[in-house]
Amino acid sequence: MSDARWISAFLEAQAAEAGAAENTRLAYGRDLMAFCDWLGARGASLATAGRTEIEGWLAEAADAGLAASTRARRLSSVRQLYRFAFSEGWRADDPAAPLRGPGKRQTLPRTLSRAQVDALLAAAETHGRTDRDRARTRCLFQLLYATGMRVSELVALPVAAARGDPRMLLIRGKGGRERMVPLSPPARAALAVWLTLRDAAEDKAATETRRGPSRFLFPSTGKAGHLTRHRFWGIVKELAPAAGIDPAQVSPHTLRHAFATHLLEGGADLRAIQTLLGHADLSTTEIYTHVLQERLRALVLTHHPLAREA
Repeated sequence: MSDARWISAFLEAQAAEAGAAENTRLAYGRDLMAFCDWLGARGASLATAGRTEIEGWLAEAADAGLAASTRARRLSSVRQLYRFAFSEGWRADDPAAPLRGPGKRQTLPRTLSRAQVDALLAAAETHGRTDRDRARTRCLFQLLYATGMRVSELVALPVAAARGDPRMLLIRGKGGRERMVPLSPPARAALAVWLTLRDAAEDKAATETRRGPSRFLFPSTGKAGHLTRHRFWGIVKELAPAAGIDPAQVSPHTLRHAFATHLLEGGADLRAIQTLLGHADLSTTEIYTHVLQERLRALVLTHHPLAREA
């Protein structure tokens, strides 16, 4: 089989059997195509490459200055492809199995203070040219901070999940795992206003264009059918200066980190936060304990009289 067919079959299996999210499959595809291009330039292919070729590709990435996390992800993509190829009988060996990737340097997630989140939510109230635009922005930010959703989960929310003034939202996360997250009163209020304006716009569009209603809470005329992650990223960057925050210091995921950190500061149980975030492993959630410890340390060093004297 051609390299392209190997990758296609692997990605199909990831979707059907492993339940891999679309963004994960796209990342696998990019890494594997880059590896195939590298092999092709050297007269090799996925069927003939061995450990030496894989190590050479990774070494070249290191020489080019790629981050350890990027190289580790690339190796993970190749390793999973060859594991799949071995299980399917396409190869008699697994050349990637003995390889170990570069150690990842653990970095604390960037978060926001409560005052910064309040400023961002206040800025969202007036962002947009029309009442509909402003209502959508307000709803997006209220939902994101109230639930700690991933941005991909937020923009692709089905409108059916938001009907009937819900106290909780059902979210389908990574790997198709579902979880329930509660809504705060401000988030419910913002959702109700947005639904009214959204439905009116959808009814008007259906009359004028004869197209069916969108199944998404945040519909769009683009290919995806809903607001894209990239557009929401752009909204965040537009709002940051109005909230007095450096745009380089904030992203949609920063609000997810703020959600978790503020819950922990308020005394929430780590297991509960794990459930709300949709983490499969508690160790992923435990990073927020380090964030809290670092903030407390900075607080002491900044305000304790003995620290100031030192």
